[in-house]
Amino acid sequence: MEEFTKNNREILSLVDEWGPKLLNLPENVVSFSENGHWSIKEILGHMTDSASNNIHRIVHLQYDPLPSSFPDYANLGNNDRWVAIQKYQSERWSDLVMLWKYTNLHIIHVIDNVDGEKLDNVWLTALGEKVSLKAMIIDYLRHFKLHIGEIKEKMSADS
Repeated sequence: MEEFTKNNREILSLVDEWGPKLLNLPENVVSFSENGHWSIKEILGHMTDSASNNIHRIVHLQYDPLPSSFPDYANLGNNDRWVAIQKYQSERWSDLVMLWKYTNLHIIHVIDNVDGEKLDNVWLTALGEKVSLKAMIIDYLRHFKLHIGEIKEKMSADS
């Protein structure tokens, strides 16, 4: 959809730029965690979870009765639970990078094919906030860049 072309191009550009950078990071760098903060592996796992959850929301918001609701992911510490339960720290790094890459390529495809008449459809977050399909799609890039920035910081701290 035209409206999201710029965002999708930027996501694709970041995936293309960061995929090789990530693959070249040594295990000790991607696994390093201190003071309860996520490692690079865990951040990338969270980004994959985020893409996956958003794909489901995008699909459901095009056919569910409104307002939609979803199991909480982003609030109340649940994203920490997802990361812990999936044990991203022990995931093979190259597999995790590929999962992140292809999940993001797929969300771009899904966004490109959204029914424009459904963009005002809303879902209720666990905190009772209404979020439109359009707002959620637009915000995905901000969230993606936030976590790329965290990864960049962790890489700089290790240098």
